[in-house]
Amino acid sequence: MEERRLRGRAEVFKGHHNTNYVLRAGLLLALLLGVKPFIRFKYRVSQATLEVVPRIWPREADVLEVVCRSLREVPRCFAASGDRSLHGYSRGRPLSERNPDGSIDNILMREFAAFFVRTAMVPVEELPSLPEDWPVDGDSNGFLHWLIDFTEQCVHLRNLDRFGYLFDAVGIPRDAMTRFKEDHRSLTSRPFVLLHTDVHRANVIVRRKKISVIDWELALYGDPLHELATHIVRMGYGEGERRQMITLWAQALEEAGLGMLTAGLHEDLAIYLAFEYAQSAFTDVMRAALSLPADAEELHFRVAGKRVNRAMERAREPLKLDDVPVLEKLVQALREWHSLFGPPTPTIAL
Repeated sequence: MEERRLRGRAEVFKGHHNTNYVLRAGLLLALLLGVKPFIRFKYRVSQATLEVVPRIWPREADVLEVVCRSLREVPRCFAASGDRSLHGYSRGRPLSERNPDGSIDNILMREFAAFFVRTAMVPVEELPSLPEDWPVDGDSNGFLHWLIDFTEQCVHLRNLDRFGYLFDAVGIPRDAMTRFKEDHRSLTSRPFVLLHTDVHRANVIVRRKKISVIDWELALYGDPLHELATHIVRMGYGEGERRQMITLWAQALEEAGLGMLTAGLHEDLAIYLAFEYAQSAFTDVMRAALSLPADAEELHFRVAGKRVNRAMERAREPLKLDDVPVLEKLVQALREWHSLFGPPTPTIAL
């Protein structure tokens, strides 16, 4: 009921993890929040979703309290309770609206590089407490292996009952992540820093060629190359843009006196990129299947099949797949999964 009332007078933005309502603060709310009347704010509601990426800090508000002291452009959290929170509103337009899939200019890339420097300089001692099993600072092998173990335990094995049939049908080996871990045990040690881990177009607000990065609930403390890899993949950069972003990232860190964060860059970035493609295979297969409506038709299955095909092609080398099933086989696998495990067919009132 609450969300339906808000929907009539709010802009609504729905992502994988949250539904966001952009409203204006009335006089009373503005007084309570300590802001100017009628200023825009974001009312955020977490939604039930697949757990496919780690959250080591339960409360985004605790992370933002630290981040906003160093990155003044990041909207702060005014209040949080349970799965709901009130955030400041960052003026500008999401990059996903301005430029959903086109090339990124050099000015914006330099903005990203500067953002990564500022994030790396957030004082570690001010961050919330880490999980007890978290790898020690500089243990890049331990950090990568923690991520691999999370993918294996919380994404792969936890979802076998519902999605195991589909994982098998699209060609993901049962021991995929175990073998990936065994193959990657020699990373260079780099100091750990705060990582956003989800800097993609929908999370970047652009105003006057300056950026503000929102949505910090997936922040981690770890190897800076993981940050660069997730950014490169999720932005959808072309090959030339990738090279440019890597160069600008390294230059910005060097100029800021953080050159130690770039140690082993070219060897280890390839490993983190491979991991991103490997773990995304599970995520994209499940999300493609769940995107199918109860009354899915041929077009739905083909769109989902193409999404799975793209994920499997990118994971072919990291997961050492002999081949990727052709589109027709993927579509058929999705049809069979949908008939066995998909949502129930809606009842038609007569």
